[in-house]
Amino acid sequence: MSVPSHGHGPYSVAVPTARAARTPARPTVPGGGHPVRGAVPVDIALLAVAIAGVSLSAPLAAATAAPALAIAFWRNAMAVGALTPFALWRHRGELRGMGRRAVLLSAAAGTLLALHFGAWLPSLHMTSVASSTALVTTTPIWTALLLRLRGHRPPALAWLGMGLAFLGVVILTGVDLSASPRALMGDALALLGGMAAAGYVLLGAEVRRSVSTTAYAYVCYATTSVLLLLTCLVAGAELGGYSGTAWLQLAALTVTAQLLGHTLINRVVKGLGPSVTSTAILLETPGAALIAALWLGQMPPVASYPALAVILGGLALVIMADGKSRSDGPRAGSADAGSADAGSADA
Repeated sequence: MSVPSHGHGPYSVAVPTARAARTPARPTVPGGGHPVRGAVPVDIALLAVAIAGVSLSAPLAAATAAPALAIAFWRNAMAVGALTPFALWRHRGELRGMGRRAVLLSAAAGTLLALHFGAWLPSLHMTSVASSTALVTTTPIWTALLLRLRGHRPPALAWLGMGLAFLGVVILTGVDLSASPRALMGDALALLGGMAAAGYVLLGAEVRRSVSTTAYAYVCYATTSVLLLLTCLVAGAELGGYSGTAWLQLAALTVTAQLLGHTLINRVVKGLGPSVTSTAILLETPGAALIAALWLGQMPPVASYPALAVILGGLALVIMADGKSRSDGPRAGSADAGSADAGSADA
């Protein structure tokens, strides 16, 4: 297992050789690390797999005959069970040496992930799916605002891209906010879920600078599972007694949306940065619509095709802005400066 050399903590900085001294400096990601050019194509491919995975979340959750909070708990608890052999076998030493700060940040990310699931999934039963989806996918906007509060100024091109991508989601879902108290509460919960997801992505990017995907995800999902279990017990959500089909659907949800979805997002956020990653998550909406069309026979509306083009156009602008910031080097105007390091931490 390779470990990163960041010049702090238990890892020492490599001593440059004469050959290295003669080698021209290559562009690095903000915060140091390896060149972006070699890592980005792989990260984008993995991000595409992750988006496909999370796109199965809504269709599978809708088809599973279990309480929303219980679904959220089991998908995380099953993921912890699947990761346990790898975490305790290959990453046991890393888990022991993570350090207090990394553990606390991972647990904080897990808390925000629990808040995301605990707010968004119940909102689907309180307001329309269109409103809930559009509001929960405001994640990139909150991500950019949080980065701004941390002193980073996203370029105007990035703001334009995020706005364009969100406009595509609005076109696709057709936000239909209702005035009923129950629907307004559902809208508020979905918005809270989007805010929590932004904090989850940012904390994950910070921890992943020096911690492997497996170690981080293990601590994060374990924290999420414990908090959601307590929430289910307090709310009286049934945690068992489901049919065999429901358990198979929960297992499929864990493999696709959780292990291939969230875990790969945690993997690529290190190299791509939180702005690009959170904006790409907007593709979950058309992805879910496509899956529903192929699996459930629910053909998407005509507006879905131009909406997808608008989302992709917005994502392209964010990637262009991020690439320009990286090529210009670390500076105050970088959208993800200091938030994502492409150094080698074993996944």
